[in-house]
Amino acid sequence: MERFDLNGVRLNDHQKLEIDRLLNRISGQSFCLEDMWALLDQVWDEFGCDNKELDWDKINKFYQHPVWILNGLFIEQHELSMQHRHAITDWLINEKKETKISKIIDYGGGFGSLARLIAEKNKEFKVDIFEPHPSDFAVNRCRPFYNIEFVDKITSEYDCLVCTDVLEHVPNPLKVLEEMIECVRLDGLLVIANNFRPVVKCHLPSTFHFQYTFKYFAQMMQLKYIGPCKGSHAEIYQKVKSRPFKWNRLRAFEKISSRFSFFFKILHFIHRKIRVRS
Repeated sequence: MERFDLNGVRLNDHQKLEIDRLLNRISGQSFCLEDMWALLDQVWDEFGCDNKELDWDKINKFYQHPVWILNGLFIEQHELSMQHRHAITDWLINEKKETKISKIIDYGGGFGSLARLIAEKNKEFKVDIFEPHPSDFAVNRCRPFYNIEFVDKITSEYDCLVCTDVLEHVPNPLKVLEEMIECVRLDGLLVIANNFRPVVKCHLPSTFHFQYTFKYFAQMMQLKYIGPCKGSHAEIYQKVKSRPFKWNRLRAFEKISSRFSFFFKILHFIHRKIRVRS
């Protein structure tokens, strides 16, 4: 993409100075996804963060930095990123015709790009964004939408949950997945997109093994795998049971998944080859 300017974007002085400082580090006339990742890594390093020895005081400051505003603005001008979000939104609209989806929670959807897209395309949807510490910038971007609300606690059940690129940022993805499942009604749907890969330093290496086994964990946690959300990297699940999870079993398999991730990688590769040929 060509360099985007910030004309018309309302930033406070600190946000504008920081974003200008970061953009000045990018050479050339274009601004690509790898450039955005590099700026995220730069700020991560400036705060002295470590993705193996986690210091949450430093990491929390990192997540409050204006680089995340820049990341959100970039996503909304990045063709592939928006293609994924349009695909999820269009699936929700089509699914609404078949099921009773009206209340949606965007779990960890801080900047609100997906929520705004959903709320704009179908005004019958009520979309809550679960984000304990949203930026004022994100809140102001969502203010024109009467059917969007930021929530810092989950106090009701939802017909559908959407979650894009969250679990790779947290040290205990299974616990967060449990929270996600609990806020969805029985027979409700979950649309989850993960990126358990080392593309940026804030993706925690302890989560990378889930790129090969996440689907199995989801099924162990009483979710039925429906299939991929076409046109995106998200996958669709349905909550089919509501019983306490067998955490001893889950943690045991988590250790196996982590320790033998190379083996699961090979199985994943073979499965993909067989699926392509068939």
